[in-house]
Amino acid sequence: MKNNTSFLDITGEKKGINLLSIPGLTIKLQHLDGVLQLEANGHLRGVCTPFLNRINVSLKDEKPALVFEDKVVASTWLPPIPSKVFKRLLYAETQIALGKYVPETVSMEVTRECRCNCEHCVVSGGEGDMDVASIKRAIDEALDMGAVIITFTEGDPMLRKEIFELIDYVDKDRAIVNMYTPGTDMTPESARKLKEAGLHNLLISIYSTDPNQHDSVRRLDRAFEMATSAIKMGLDAGLLVTMCTHVSPRNIHELPDMYELASRLGVHEFSLWESIPKKLGDPVLSDDDRKVILDMYNRINSTAGGPRIFSNTYFEGEMLGCMAGQRWMHVCVEGSIKPCPYMPFGFGNIKNESLKNIWTSIRKYPHFKGERHTCLMQEPDFLKLIKHIPENAALPYNFDDL
Repeated sequence: MKNNTSFLDITGEKKGINLLSIPGLTIKLQHLDGVLQLEANGHLRGVCTPFLNRINVSLKDEKPALVFEDKVVASTWLPPIPSKVFKRLLYAETQIALGKYVPETVSMEVTRECRCNCEHCVVSGGEGDMDVASIKRAIDEALDMGAVIITFTEGDPMLRKEIFELIDYVDKDRAIVNMYTPGTDMTPESARKLKEAGLHNLLISIYSTDPNQHDSVRRLDRAFEMATSAIKMGLDAGLLVTMCTHVSPRNIHELPDMYELASRLGVHEFSLWESIPKKLGDPVLSDDDRKVILDMYNRINSTAGGPRIFSNTYFEGEMLGCMAGQRWMHVCVEGSIKPCPYMPFGFGNIKNESLKNIWTSIRKYPHFKGERHTCLMQEPDFLKLIKHIPENAALPYNFDDL
């Protein structure tokens, strides 16, 4: 970040940029010795110091995803710094430090439609999709609760005709908008429309550098070709683009080649998510596997050139802890609410009650209390609960019916 003096200069060596001011706390963005750093003052500064220290380490030691004239995108998963949305993130983290947990990330399934037929798909059961009015109400409630990241996902949002309307609907002063797509229905025109609607980050998953292997995961011919073309279209339209993959014991050896592919495509970030078991006995990453991921994360992000790496092995495993039911809430396509996309359990439905009430209910369960640096769905005791779901029951299954 030392190579962008035009941005660093605007912070001012002494004054800095005032990002957040609340009673007892002021947070400023400072330019110190060529590096951007967050500085807190006031009697509440100790409350947010751990989070600020984590951000400062990233700003100092890791390359950003993108640097603009007036802002830095430290990661495609985070709001630009500085911005009104980043200010909301700082406020949310302050609230969490004081014990009031905020669903900073709210992911939303907007359609079941998808040309792929992936075995790992977590789209909810039932029939039909939520109507646009219900999705907009969910967006409004999420923003009112403090959400700063709205992510549209599962199956393929590009197959929902109102996707541009939904992206445009999100108040960009309150949240950034991300969108997952397998990339099978992208055109240059639709990529431009995503940019015009205000999409922050286009996320496209690649499961192997071998086109046949990727197609096999997607269960769709030419899926690899379409996905890589969609990445190029997104970049040509001026979008932030992230290439994602799920890391499992079966493909961890491919990560170096996958990173080379991400570099050749020119994406801004290569995002690694640990594969999540669906039941007890499914393969999970070992501690040695996680060390491989973390070593790659640290090496790549401290080396100039090429896309940065995002890894939930670091972000959740070491930095924040598991976000499910603490910083993350997931809205299913038929309105059910889950603590994250990967759990097969529902905790209410937005058709019947507010997001706020459902979030309050989730927060009462002991599973979502305390800092946990492993995913709940990777813990054997929690996975044992899945055996109590009746055979052929629709998912997500009501947690209280266990």
